[in-house]
Amino acid sequence: MSRKVIIIGAVAAGPKAACRLKRLQPDWDILMLDQDSLISYGGCGIPYYVSGDVSDESELRSTSFHMVRDKSFFEQAKGVEVRTRTRALSIDRNQKVVRVQYLDTGQEEDLSYDTLLLATGAQPFELPIPGAKLDGVFTISDLHKAIEIRKRIAAGKVSKAVVIGGGAIGIEMAEALTDLWGIETSLVELEPRLLPGAVDSHFAAMLKQHLEEKEVRVFTGESALSMIDNGSGSVAGVQTNMRTLEADLVIMAVGVRPRSELARAAGLDVTSWGAIKVNQRLQTSDSSIYAAGDCIATTSFVTRRETYAPLGSLANRQGRIAADNIAGQPAVFKGVCTSFIMKAFDRCIGATGISYEAALFEGFDADYALTSPSDRAHFFPGQAIVILQLVFDRKSRRVLGLQAFGSMNDSISARVDAAAALIAEGGTIEDFCTLEMAYAPPFAAAIDSINAAAYVAENMCDNRLRRVHLNHFLRWVDNMDSEDWVAIDVRHPKEVEPYAQRFGAERWMSIPYEQMRDRYQELPEGKICILVCNAGTRSYEVQVFLDAKDKKDTLVLCGGLNVISRMGVSWYGGKEV
Repeated sequence: MSRKVIIIGAVAAGPKAACRLKRLQPDWDILMLDQDSLISYGGCGIPYYVSGDVSDESELRSTSFHMVRDKSFFEQAKGVEVRTRTRALSIDRNQKVVRVQYLDTGQEEDLSYDTLLLATGAQPFELPIPGAKLDGVFTISDLHKAIEIRKRIAAGKVSKAVVIGGGAIGIEMAEALTDLWGIETSLVELEPRLLPGAVDSHFAAMLKQHLEEKEVRVFTGESALSMIDNGSGSVAGVQTNMRTLEADLVIMAVGVRPRSELARAAGLDVTSWGAIKVNQRLQTSDSSIYAAGDCIATTSFVTRRETYAPLGSLANRQGRIAADNIAGQPAVFKGVCTSFIMKAFDRCIGATGISYEAALFEGFDADYALTSPSDRAHFFPGQAIVILQLVFDRKSRRVLGLQAFGSMNDSISARVDAAAALIAEGGTIEDFCTLEMAYAPPFAAAIDSINAAAYVAENMCDNRLRRVHLNHFLRWVDNMDSEDWVAIDVRHPKEVEPYAQRFGAERWMSIPYEQMRDRYQELPEGKICILVCNAGTRSYEVQVFLDAKDKKDTLVLCGGLNVISRMGVSWYGGKEV
């Protein structure tokens, strides 16, 4: 028996659901509505279109076989009816009717459905500040605005830009403006760090340092107060609480919120923060109405709480699952690890699960293992350091999250993806220790970096490794306010010399790793010895040896100077190690 399915929203989840439904139920009538004229595009690719990496906007709307996914494509190739420039005004759940308005004519019509799918997506926050509506101020809300931004840049109308918002989209847009176009770009973030809530402070610091190396001016802990009018209705700059930044282009990238007005007005269950509530089958509180994509709340695999994960990849998977259930084929969407990965010039940063700070907030007995191994065999040409952090719960030994920062290659994505799969299943430190990763010298080390991070976590949980928190160490070095601490640097004396000169040989001592067994008695009595090397591996071995000699007042700087060198700390004078 034929059924009528209406899908509201035609960017990610909607088109995926429509096409899947037609494959499962070819005789059903599938109608997809969208208030825009451009549909089914890769919104996550907008920064790369602005940068010029994607040469034409049609590529964001094209299939892998180069057909543009427009109205005629869906109707002719997929058998899905599409009405663009059509806004859904209301839902009558009792009559199973959607009231729509055709924007080009103003005409309204009632459309009946058997099943309804809400794929209404998200909309960007707009700062409620003076000048937010000036010409030249944009949010990244749709492809039309991206086209206009690119048009202005290509016409030479932009020399200075300000991006407000230090999340992933803001950072990607700052890179897009700076890298190819050479625009003088400033990035302003209200929180004290970039990627707030997504990564811990030392990972945010490494990202900030790299952006500044690439000539993006980064201002964290600053609030945008107003846009400056040039006197003709166009933007001339941004006034923050600390400075005035000149700009002829301003991009507001301060987050998004779910579009749930239709659902709320129809009496469907919605979270306090505006996302549509669904079960694992992606049904709303009305069994005839489903929802998928950026408009819904999902469940965190780690905290088991409702969370928000507006990503195109998840929207596509949810669209398929919703279609399966609508078509009578049971499927479930269990939750998310909130995995993310992003490019920032020559670097890559990614994470899955929750951060150390978030884990503490959630009440876990949280700790973290920080490591800095090679991203592939140390002897293979082009190998580079990758910074990995495994967040875990000491009581249960369950892994709660992983963060990674390194060169722009495949090493980060492979580890984040592997970690996400294990975290979703409640993986423990031991599961990460024994995780099998594909090995060949061009791709990984024989002891994979994810295994190595788990070994450190295991040693910490079993009290074989005592480490100093990175922030504690940085505060000590910045202030030198404790006479009870001394750094014991086990690297080559030539590497140690600049630090001994800066801080004094009595505060930053040199005892090479291979000489420690003969010279350990030179360690000062009555002081906490912070063992320092490039990665932390040699420092840990020295700690084990000193413990055997009953000298247990030592702490290891896990991750070592490989981490410090990437953070832009004031006292580090060398290059990345």
